[in-house]
Amino acid sequence: QVQLVESGGGSVQAGGSLRLSCDTSGYAYSKFYCLAWFRQSPGKEREGVAAIDNTDDTTYADSVKGRFTISQDNAKKILYLQMNRLKPEDTAMYYCAAEDGLVGVPPIMAYEYHHWGQGTQVTVSS
Repeated sequence: QVQLVESGGGSVQAGGSLRLSCDTSGYAYSKFYCLAWFRQSPGKEREGVAAIDNTDDTTYADSVKGRFTISQDNAKKILYLQMNRLKPEDTAMYYCAAEDGLVGVPPIMAYEYHHWGQGTQVTVSS
């Protein structure tokens, strides 16, 4: 069973920063893969935040462009999400996800991914 473990969530005031990490060492990487961050608030659908693939090509949701940065440390098998200028509307449970065999622009649609972590909570207060 694939194991993805998120960490780094917490509470922060608006305008602050957090860096999320996802240990992907439990994921069996193929030649072509995508890693992504999603978030979900109570009563809302899971929303794609950012994705990165094996070539370091990235995709961002419009709501986080210019504020969030996705990156990966291939040696350590860790996926990161640097979140700056946080807003109250960024409050959500954040999940990392992995999938192989995806080609083209790394997707941020939840149905594309079948391997998920348990999530880490991010709370931004005004």
